[in-house]
Amino acid sequence: MRYISTRNKEISISSSEAIIQGISKDGGLFVPQILPRIEDLEAMENMGYREIAYTIMKKFFTDFELESLKTCIDKAYDNKFDTDIIAPVVEVNNSFILELFHGPTFAFKDMALSILPYLLKESIRITSIQKEIVILTATSGDTGKAALEGFANVRGIKIIVFYPENGVSEIQKKQMITQEGENTFVVGIRGNFDDAQNGVKDIFNDREFIELIDKNNYMFSSANSINIGRLIPQIVYYFYSYSMLVKQKKLNKGEKINIVVPTGNFGNILAAYYAKVMGLPVNKLICASNENNVLSDFFRTGVYDKRRELILTSSPSMDILISSNLERLLFHLSEGDDKIVASSMEKLSKEGFYKMNDLNFEDFYNNYSTEEEVKERICKVFKKENYLMDPHTAVAINVYEKYRSETKDNLKTIIASTASPYKFGNTVASAIGIKTGDKDEFRILEELEDKTKIAVPKAIKTLKDKVILHNNNCNKGDMRQIIEEFLKVGVAND
Repeated sequence: MRYISTRNKEISISSSEAIIQGISKDGGLFVPQILPRIEDLEAMENMGYREIAYTIMKKFFTDFELESLKTCIDKAYDNKFDTDIIAPVVEVNNSFILELFHGPTFAFKDMALSILPYLLKESIRITSIQKEIVILTATSGDTGKAALEGFANVRGIKIIVFYPENGVSEIQKKQMITQEGENTFVVGIRGNFDDAQNGVKDIFNDREFIELIDKNNYMFSSANSINIGRLIPQIVYYFYSYSMLVKQKKLNKGEKINIVVPTGNFGNILAAYYAKVMGLPVNKLICASNENNVLSDFFRTGVYDKRRELILTSSPSMDILISSNLERLLFHLSEGDDKIVASSMEKLSKEGFYKMNDLNFEDFYNNYSTEEEVKERICKVFKKENYLMDPHTAVAINVYEKYRSETKDNLKTIIASTASPYKFGNTVASAIGIKTGDKDEFRILEELEDKTKIAVPKAIKTLKDKVILHNNNCNKGDMRQIIEEFLKVGVAND
C-alpha cells in the first residue's frame, strides 16, 4: 500500500513514512492509493474490537510486521477504556447510538489517538529515523487532550497543542492545561480553531523553519486527522458496530444502514465513507453540522465558502470553517484529479472559497442544527428515553430527524456519539432544566449527576483539584516563536 498526496499524486510514500510526515511536503494530505475491499464481512461477527482493528489496519499499514501491528493494537485498546466492548452500541428511539467516548479523555478522539503513538514509534523504527519527533496539533477541544494523553512521557517524542482560548468548554480546557508530562506543551491561541489549524499548516509548509528544526535534530509530525495514522483507525468502529448489531440479530446480514456523524473537520465521516467504499453496506452518510454550516452549504450548492464569521456554539469541536479532510473526499470523488484539488485549495487559501459543481455527492445528506434545536433535543431525548447526550450528539440526532422527515427513509441507522455529556456540563444541565447561573462548572456537574443518577467520570471529577501546568498563550502570528522557545531553537538560542 502506497500513500499519495491529494495535491500531487506523483508523491508516493509508504504508510510508516506517511504517519511520520503527517502532511505532504506540498501541503496536500496523504490518501491510500487504493481503498482495499473487505470481502468476508460475515467473519467479523465473531471478532472482538482488536481483531477487527487488525483485519482492517493490516490492509493499510503494509510495511508493518504483522506481529508488531498486533502489539500496537493490543496496547492501544486495553483497560484504558472503561468497557471491554471499547465502543458500545445503545438502542435509543429506534436508532443505534455508537458510543465512542469510553476512552481516557471521554471523546471519540481516543479511538484513534490511543493507537497513534504506537504506530508512530513503530514507524520511526521501520524508517530508522534518528531525530526527535515533535507532534504539532491544533484542537477544537477533544483532539488536544486525547493526543496529550496518548503521547505524554513517550520517549523520543514531544507534543505541542494549540487551542482557541475562548473556543473550548471549561472541562476541555482544564483537561489540557493540567496535563502532566515533561514532553507536553499546551498553548491557548487568541483566535479561533481555524486560526490555530491554519497556523499549524503554515508551520508545516515553512521551509526555512523546517530546515532550522532539522538542523536541531527535530522533525514535525501531526496528531490531527490530517495524519493518516489518525484516520485509518477510525474506520474500525463502523465495521465493528455493524458486526455487533448483526451478531445481536438487530440487523440482518448484508442489511443496509445509514450512518450519522456530527461533523467539523470531516475526518470522522470520511472514515465512514472509506468503510462504505470498502464494502460496509451503507445507504446514506448523514453529515450533521452546527450553526457553522459551511459543509451543508457546500453539499447543497457546490461552493465551499469560508468567508463568514465563526459562531461559537455549544458544540465547540465543530466550530470550524475549514474542514481539512474534505480535501481527501474531493480527491476521491474527482477520480484522483490532484490538479483540481490543488487549485481549489489554493483558491480557498487566497480568496476564501472554491467551486466544485461537477462532483457526485449522492452518498451524502447534509443539514445543520441550531443552538435552540440542540438544547431541545437533549431535553426531549432525556425525558423520553432517559438517555443523556452531549451537544455534538444532539446535533447529529436532530439532523437525522430532519433527514427522516424529508426522505421518509426508515432504514436502521447508526449515530456516532462523540463525547461524554459531562464534558459539556453547563449546556447539558441547562438543557434539562438545571439552573446554572454563575455556578462553578464542577458544582453544575454534581447537580447533573444528582438529577440524572448517571455518575460523573472520576477523571473529570478530579480535574477540579488538579494543578494548572500550562499557562501559555500567544497571538496566532506568534506560534512559530513560541515553538522555538519550547524547543530551544532559533536565532536567539543559537
